[in-house]
Amino acid sequence: MGCSFSGLNALYDAVNGGGDVWINENRFRIIRQLGEGGFAYVFLVKEIPSSDPSSNAGLSKKFKDSSHLSEDGTYAMKKVLIQNTEQLELVREEIQVSSLFSQCNLLPLLDHAIIAVKATQDQSWKHEAYLLFPVHLDGTLMDNSKAMKAKKEFFSTSDVLQIFRQLCAGLKHMHNLEPPYAHNDVKPGNVLLTHRKGQSPLAILMDFGSARPARKPIRSRSEALQLQEWASEHCSAPYRAPELWDCPSHADIDERTDIWSLGCTLYAIMYGVSPFEYALAESGGSLQLAIVNAQIKWPTGPNPPYPEALHQFVTWMLQPQATVRPRVDDIIIHVDKLMSKFSN
Repeated sequence: MGCSFSGLNALYDAVNGGGDVWINENRFRIIRQLGEGGFAYVFLVKEIPSSDPSSNAGLSKKFKDSSHLSEDGTYAMKKVLIQNTEQLELVREEIQVSSLFSQCNLLPLLDHAIIAVKATQDQSWKHEAYLLFPVHLDGTLMDNSKAMKAKKEFFSTSDVLQIFRQLCAGLKHMHNLEPPYAHNDVKPGNVLLTHRKGQSPLAILMDFGSARPARKPIRSRSEALQLQEWASEHCSAPYRAPELWDCPSHADIDERTDIWSLGCTLYAIMYGVSPFEYALAESGGSLQLAIVNAQIKWPTGPNPPYPEALHQFVTWMLQPQATVRPRVDDIIIHVDKLMSKFSN
């Protein structure tokens, strides 16, 4: 599975302030916690260079491609507490799937380690996983959208299209693999932004914990229900495609589930929310009904408003019937036309 086992020194002291962590032969100092969710914690860490010049330790010696190496030695480290065999397999799968991708708009996994730990009275987990990534301190698209919404600010049409185009490039890489892979959880919370002077933000798609081979033939009611149950656990509800809410007993699921989520994300780049979240606020409203019927509501946006062509673009992707939904190559052709039309 490509997973290595290694010892980590002084981890608990590190998490509680100070101390170092080892991921294989490389040593990192924990600077601060960046976030947490479920059984995972994300820390900002700084590589401690080896004092032995003849040592093979150090990320710079591990990678021929230096584009993902940090100039100041800082990285993001995700720590996952693994409580059972099923969770261990999921983490190993995430590591294995992440290793398939190599594209500048997909967050690369730089290193990883899984260690066995002894359960104690205070902890129930049996393994811990450590995953090392490049760090992007400007936060997610969701973080940026919330901050902008509070100030009543919006991305320019040009920035909307540039951010979206980068997400398309990342998904194209996944969808064009053999076999094609679907991300299965495209949403603003899984898009990292890095602001660049005089340019549109850099956008990077992350979190491949739900990524799987995209094409799945469904040939029975039980298979349809199994898929729906899996989707309810792995695909965020406001961005989940209709066929994952109500799957027919005979269907060919493919990578166009991501296209639905991509359309919702384009809407969210513009307006800060999914096109269907309004249903959650309505008395008697149903998110599932709004999604399966593609009932989109367009809020008040910037002044002057976004071009109608952008609204039509979103609607084109949000077709309830997956078989008539465009594929990512079609979307890229269209977004490039829009970019040439609305570029600053």
